[in-house]
Amino acid sequence: MTGASTGLGLALVRRLVQTEHRLVLTSRKESLARFAQAGITENERIRIRALDVTVLEQRLGLVEELERELGGVDVLVNNAGAMYRAVLEHLSDIEQFVQLDVNYLAPMDLARLVLPHMRAQRFGKILNVSSVGGMMAMPTMAGYSASKWALEGATEALYYEVKPWNIDVTLVEPGFVRSDSYRNVRFTDQSSRSRDDVHEAYHAHYEEMGPFIARMMKLARATPDHVARKIVRVLHQRHPPLRAPATLDAYLFSGMRRFLPRRVYHWLLYRTLPNVTRWGVEE
Repeated sequence: MTGASTGLGLALVRRLVQTEHRLVLTSRKESLARFAQAGITENERIRIRALDVTVLEQRLGLVEELERELGGVDVLVNNAGAMYRAVLEHLSDIEQFVQLDVNYLAPMDLARLVLPHMRAQRFGKILNVSSVGGMMAMPTMAGYSASKWALEGATEALYYEVKPWNIDVTLVEPGFVRSDSYRNVRFTDQSSRSRDDVHEAYHAHYEEMGPFIARMMKLARATPDHVARKIVRVLHQRHPPLRAPATLDAYLFSGMRRFLPRRVYHWLLYRTLPNVTRWGVEE
């Protein structure tokens, strides 16, 4: 599992260590200490490995180790993620690629690397943690939504491609979760300046969206453990679905997108943006 040392990843680890699964938990090297702080240590059933998912050599090295010593990967959970809060004008190519790399390119490459073993044994499970940001876009999250939409599209194609080998592929889609993870969102140089300068064109976007998302997360009933419990259920399902909304609002947004006329859907979402009439007003 990638991104296992904090947030949803760590909540999932706490549940999986109570099962009989043999686990390989990964995080970036600088985050490895979090496992020990959480009381998670290596034993005959748990391996902890440093992995920067964006580094090809590290992806290859880990999968080769697991094939050599364990026979291969039967279940892959792609959980690592990255997000910048920035309108499109404030995203450089590098910042867009960082999100694409972590949220889409790396998980799909890890899937590609473990699939030969899964096909050979005609069994496997690949679970990609997506987001409601992969089914609906929000202002100041263009790059993040783009990367999650890419993940959703490729995962859907993969679902059909590997089903003949009895390999299950699932997208878990959490919505707002009651946690402090919003504090870890990164800003670009431009979005940071615009957030702090009332004279910047997009200042109101940041001034309103940041607190709005924080409020929604604090009001959410779902916690990381609720989502982790959903993931464990999916992992144990004999025939898991392609898409598994993991929170109540994720079900709501999915239903709105499916059943509302597109024009009504976009009008409604725009009107519910916080103080949207202030946006674009010159100070």
